[in-house]
Amino acid sequence: MFIKSLQIGFMGLFLCVANAWAGPSSIQGVVTDIKEQPIKGADVRIESKDGKQVFATAKTDGKGRYISQGLQPGVYRVTLMVNGAVKASIMNTKTKADQVTQLNFDLRPLPAGQVKAAEKKGKHMVWVPPSTGTHTGGHWEEVPDGATEPGALNVQRANAEAFQRQAQTMGSGGTGR
Repeated sequence: MFIKSLQIGFMGLFLCVANAWAGPSSIQGVVTDIKEQPIKGADVRIESKDGKQVFATAKTDGKGRYISQGLQPGVYRVTLMVNGAVKASIMNTKTKADQVTQLNFDLRPLPAGQVKAAEKKGKHMVWVPPSTGTHTGGHWEEVPDGATEPGALNVQRANAEAFQRQAQTMGSGGTGR
């Protein structure tokens, strides 16, 4: 038993050391405005996915370029701020060890055709709580934007009287009353 615990301990130590040796990553890119001109002095914030912790802030130079080095490999939220206003935010920017992640911000508006297509394809996540009486947790479901029918979410609507009638019919069916 002691040998097994010792082996597990060494394996954990090896994984920690291997992770520490992994080189830092970086995020770089170019920020351009509506006229495709570089934006000087914009702030690019590298944050945790939930936005509660800021890991780094980079300023764009005269050519609109920025770079943020020395980041741990992982997933970040990258937010562009111009004159103190948030202009864009990319939620799931993945970085890898010893690699540069290229992330450009282009503030030109999308053509109307692309906006309509993006609206049609929009989806969002909905939390579905666990079923009553089960020990399994809830889960997230992806549903299309604009889903207005309850059936689309597997929800049945009923008033209290209908629920009571259903409960009585279920109860009387199994007891032989």
